[in-house]
Amino acid sequence: MVKFDFKLDFKKGNGLIPAIAQDYKTGEVLMLAYMNEQAFNETLKTGKATYYSRSRNALWKKGETSGHVQNVKEIRVDCDNDTLLLKVDQVGNAACHKGYKSCFFSKVEDNDLKIVESKIFDPNEVYK
Repeated sequence: MVKFDFKLDFKKGNGLIPAIAQDYKTGEVLMLAYMNEQAFNETLKTGKATYYSRSRNALWKKGETSGHVQNVKEIRVDCDNDTLLLKVDQVGNAACHKGYKSCFFSKVEDNDLKIVESKIFDPNEVYK
């Protein structure tokens, strides 16, 4: 386990804290995921973003299947120590498992959801 000189508040979120991944060059928000203490420690240890998958109840190393790894350049902590901002170098240009650069590829327009980005990869090919 990595030792650090500050205390993150994992208790508020039942052991999980939100982690926002942002492209460190452009500032574009790529995704939102969650980390438990183990995922945070793994991220610090390896320099690669590791999250906690709520659906799988397991650690999730970003890019393990797709190759679209997030190399962490900087970690910021909010004022309540319960949210993280990871500034990352997104390998492969796609953070979203649906094939888009960002998970925020849709916007609300005319009371509907419109896709406003193009896919970078076909998820059916990557996640066989």
